[in-house]
Amino acid sequence: MKFRTPTSSVTRPDTPPQAPKRFSLRVAIWLLDNPRLSTKPSVKHVAGHLLKQPARQGVVLAQSRLGQLMCRDCGSARDQRIGHELLRQAARAGDRLAQQELSKIED
Repeated sequence: MKFRTPTSSVTRPDTPPQAPKRFSLRVAIWLLDNPRLSTKPSVKHVAGHLLKQPARQGVVLAQSRLGQLMCRDCGSARDQRIGHELLRQAARAGDRLAQQELSKIED
């Protein structure tokens, strides 16, 4: 009797190793850009959670969007400071939205 390896544990050569990170980033951006979903606090919480790891790894888009989310929607001063820092990092990397958001905040 032959035993088959489950297909889920086999790595496919055509799938890049970064796929889960990119997938979570794409889902988070979709959630935040969806007009019906983006107004719900629970959706923002999920999107923020999905953006956290890519932002820590230096993905500029994730830093920018998480920074915006934290500056606009978090009530604590600590979270807002973290959001400002994420926006500064993204702005230094050349992200236009982060630069615009920082200029709004600083004015």
